[in-house]
Amino acid sequence: MAADPNVVATLDRAELEQALERHRRELTGYCYRMLGAGSEAEDAVQEAMIRAWRSLDRLESPAALKSWLYRIATNVCLDMLQGAQRRARPMDLGPASRTAEVTSLPAPLPETAWVQPIADASVMPEEGDPAEVAATRETIRLAFVAALQHLPPRQRVVLILREVLRWKASEVAELLGMTTASVNSALQRARATLDKLDADAGQIEPAAVEGDEERELLGRYVETFQNYDVDALVTLLHDDATFSMPPLPLWLQGPDEVRQWMLGPGIECANGRVLVTSANGRPAIGVYKPDAEGVQRPFNLQVVEIRAGRIVDLCNFLQPELFPRFGLPTRL
Repeated sequence: MAADPNVVATLDRAELEQALERHRRELTGYCYRMLGAGSEAEDAVQEAMIRAWRSLDRLESPAALKSWLYRIATNVCLDMLQGAQRRARPMDLGPASRTAEVTSLPAPLPETAWVQPIADASVMPEEGDPAEVAATRETIRLAFVAALQHLPPRQRVVLILREVLRWKASEVAELLGMTTASVNSALQRARATLDKLDADAGQIEPAAVEGDEERELLGRYVETFQNYDVDALVTLLHDDATFSMPPLPLWLQGPDEVRQWMLGPGIECANGRVLVTSANGRPAIGVYKPDAEGVQRPFNLQVVEIRAGRIVDLCNFLQPELFPRFGLPTRL
């Protein structure tokens, strides 16, 4: 149904641009949960914005802008997911490796195989209710986003809109052209799938915020890593802590395995430097190592998951090209 031109005229181009920008972060978070990659999420939002500009005459009223944008973004994501393989984490692909048994590094898998990180600045609200901010942090965790990739695309839409963004079933039904009963059924199936996965991975409710304790632990971790004091570093890890290195399809578990790796294949980071940033609602560290001229160059982006006073996951993205997206320089 075409919009009343007198209604649409009340939202001129300048106002529309401002309104679109106000929704960019939340739309990016939505598309990231759908697609599992920060770069793809940003591309999807940009495409949604372009489609919105081109179809402005279909906007029935300024009050409908948000739901209209979500409908466009949903269609973009569903188009992008056609024929795409499920993005995963190394832990989804097989059992943990033993450092002593790794005689050579496996061939890296393509970028499209992995859940990719996203900068907090792209998705986290600048301000808002602390509980809402905590919920946003929890639902952009790497583990949670990876769990979402197990769902068929339309079930993914339903679960994100209903349980993450708290839309009403009737609103989701209208967006997807479904009945309310069908939306509720899809949500039950999606929830059942997540419940079969690791309990922590499928968690939606925010964990307790660590605050000063988390910052203190991160500071100790950064100091021990910078000094490459591996014995002190591994005391900060949980007994079941995981350590992965996309795009390499291997992962390690436990402080002893991490210690052996960092003193073995990972020893090249011993003379490196680190800068702190944030990703997926978590602390992140840009790790640099010196080149032949002694210039510190980007090596990997490490996302640090902290729970109950211990580090439970270190995900090392061996992708230096990610650094600019996280506000990190390309040399030190």
